[in-house]
Amino acid sequence: MTQNLRKIQTQGVHHITITGADRQSTIDFWEGVLGMPFVFDQPNLDRPEEGHLYFDPGDGRLITVFTNEERKPGRNRIDQGPGSLHHLAFNVSKVTFDQIIERLDARGVKHSDVKDRGFMDSIYFREPNGMLIELASYRFEPPSGYSHTDVLHRAHLIRVAAGDDHIDKKHLADAIEKLVGESTNTLSFDRSAKNPFSK
Repeated sequence: MTQNLRKIQTQGVHHITITGADRQSTIDFWEGVLGMPFVFDQPNLDRPEEGHLYFDPGDGRLITVFTNEERKPGRNRIDQGPGSLHHLAFNVSKVTFDQIIERLDARGVKHSDVKDRGFMDSIYFREPNGMLIELASYRFEPPSGYSHTDVLHRAHLIRVAAGDDHIDKKHLADAIEKLVGESTNTLSFDRSAKNPFSK
């Protein structure tokens, strides 16, 4: 039977839709806190009494929110059991990441402080309806022609071969070096590390 099965190949996240509260609190959070441009809105085509607001998270894709004026923001903890959303994570640059705590504190928002994830740094907090949000900043830039996931995959292989518990800076640096070495040409016969300072 399995010989007739074929994958449904995905090519990225198209959009993520969230059940929000009222229109204004939704705009105030997604654009007014996270800076996502409010690009268009229309009725929820399955429930015309609700609004459907669209925001650009920074990569040209969409975060959409169903709104209803009957719903008000409530900081209730959202179910994170099996089949439920645990959190949404958004990429931020290092210069922005370094100011997140100050900017959340200015709004009186409780947060996790900085969490060291080895390959990135993260800060967690709950949006006005209780959903857990992560703001993450990679500790590396991938080489030209590669993505962050290419580097992470190679770093994983290096980490496993070394018997280390989790990806850390040394694995990322080694992964980047190997990817650059495989993708670029050189006139040198020996590309190994050298020490010209010892002479």
